[in-house]
Amino acid sequence: MKGARSLATCWTGAEKVLGIAAMEQSGPSTRTFSAKTASFQDAVRTLNTLQTNAGYLEQVKRQRGDPQTQLDTMKLYLARSGLQVEDLDQLNIIHVTGTKGKGSTCAFTERILRSYGLKTGFFSSPHLVQVRERIRINGRPVSPELFTKHFWHLYHRLEETKDSSSCVSMPAYFRFLTLMAFHIFLQEKVDLAVMEVGIGGAYDCTNIIRKPVVCGISSLGIDHTSLLGDTVEAIAWQKGGIFKRGVPAFTVLQPDGPLAVLRDRAQQISCPLYLCPPLEALEEGGPPLTLGLEGEHQRSNAALALQLARCWLQQKGHQGLGELKMSRPSVLRQMPLAPVFQPTSHMRHGLRDTEWLGRTQTLQRGPLTWYLDGAHTVSSVQACVRWFRQALHRSQRPNRGREVRVLLFNSTGNRDSEALLKLLQPCQFDYAVFCPNLTEVSSASNADQQNFMVTLDQVLLRCLAHQQHWSHLDEEPASPDLWSSTSPEPGDEHTSLLLASRPHHPHSTGSLVFSCISHALQWISQGRDPVFQPPSPPPSLLAHPVAGSGAGVLREAAAIHVLVTGSLHLVGGVLKLLDPSLSQ
Repeated sequence: MKGARSLATCWTGAEKVLGIAAMEQSGPSTRTFSAKTASFQDAVRTLNTLQTNAGYLEQVKRQRGDPQTQLDTMKLYLARSGLQVEDLDQLNIIHVTGTKGKGSTCAFTERILRSYGLKTGFFSSPHLVQVRERIRINGRPVSPELFTKHFWHLYHRLEETKDSSSCVSMPAYFRFLTLMAFHIFLQEKVDLAVMEVGIGGAYDCTNIIRKPVVCGISSLGIDHTSLLGDTVEAIAWQKGGIFKRGVPAFTVLQPDGPLAVLRDRAQQISCPLYLCPPLEALEEGGPPLTLGLEGEHQRSNAALALQLARCWLQQKGHQGLGELKMSRPSVLRQMPLAPVFQPTSHMRHGLRDTEWLGRTQTLQRGPLTWYLDGAHTVSSVQACVRWFRQALHRSQRPNRGREVRVLLFNSTGNRDSEALLKLLQPCQFDYAVFCPNLTEVSSASNADQQNFMVTLDQVLLRCLAHQQHWSHLDEEPASPDLWSSTSPEPGDEHTSLLLASRPHHPHSTGSLVFSCISHALQWISQGRDPVFQPPSPPPSLLAHPVAGSGAGVLREAAAIHVLVTGSLHLVGGVLKLLDPSLSQ
């Protein structure tokens, strides 16, 4: 019964955290803030009340009605906020969707056009550390003051215009932020806005845009199957929903099936769709292009971004588009190829200077190297593994002492974590660490990290499931007792630090489950990261033999390589702790 006793103790800690979350969820809705006196954190806490709770989300999935109604509802919210869809035409929008690489494509595109001296707006999701990252002006998140001002203006406007017959006065979280982005970009008089689709395309709330300047679709794959369909062809149909009559669109090379769906969708809508030539074709005859984002897969995103930026400049009558290399149009797979041109110096500088945190990002800290990539689909994790192994191959080997590899992983939603972990196993990690996307056990002090869409019980159980998948992949028999007898006794204030562990045998990976990101990083770094210096960990953090022996290995290692992947939210929580400047 020792395991049962520890399980009960662990869940007692979970209930405490759930209590905090529940209080914060209901708290802001019962208070009213003056737009003049409310702080940024007040705004974020109130915004968080628009998150859909986990139970209601499941109900919506079961009872989903006509998705077109969702777009009509978004247009009504826009009208209530004081705008019409026609007003959005002023934003000169570049609309981008895809399964993987859409955020990176947007980041490349925005940076290229900013290098031309244009004032840019950029809307993306999710955020990593602070919610204001989702709305950027000239590449920088809007200030807390600007965010707070526009939040309360929009919030009060929607409150004032609500219909007494309607039970829903406020749009949900993502819709609200989309509306807010439109308002901010118009108020700030941007020259253009790069808008990243949230989920899908056809029925995403960003798709109330009626006249974008150009559209783009990055690489397609399987994700959000409960909403978009369980085949790449069905997902391609959804993504192609952003096509507009007469508006040029570009995509990268896709498998034959989804590419045919995109082609047919474009023809039905009378949208001119072009296939991007590979980056090598644009580099031919000139110096190679340097990308600010690492990884071979970023070349496809950069190729798409160059076409989107060039097309936007051309549509708006700008000069300096890059000399065409081919005069005659070419066709591949029954689709016209986009122009092959010589990238301009502005384009080259834009690609080189692009920054996009949490995507193939490396942080070197003393003996620790953190590799951060928010890959969360099969294809993106494959790309992540290639990048990580290439980075390891290029890294400088220590003259003496041991190198240690650590995986820090989490996966959320209905994604197949076992499939993702199987792809990561060839990296030969010494330790696999699992934790929820919670920076601390209590999120009370940080509204940006709150998430009411899942319960703590759910995320902890999921982490234990990840650990079991990893153990099975490692061909290691599961321990009959997830909570070892060496676990802390009930009443220990640090009980929730280390939830579960698996033994570390020769030629296998030791695995650990922690209750939050901070505790996982404390164990991995062992005080050796010069920036991340939390208080000394309590003895209970090393209670299990794997944690205790592993701590000794990590303290003595000459080099520690840590791959953080599986979830952008996990990467965001790690970045918040490793780079405190991002929270300022």
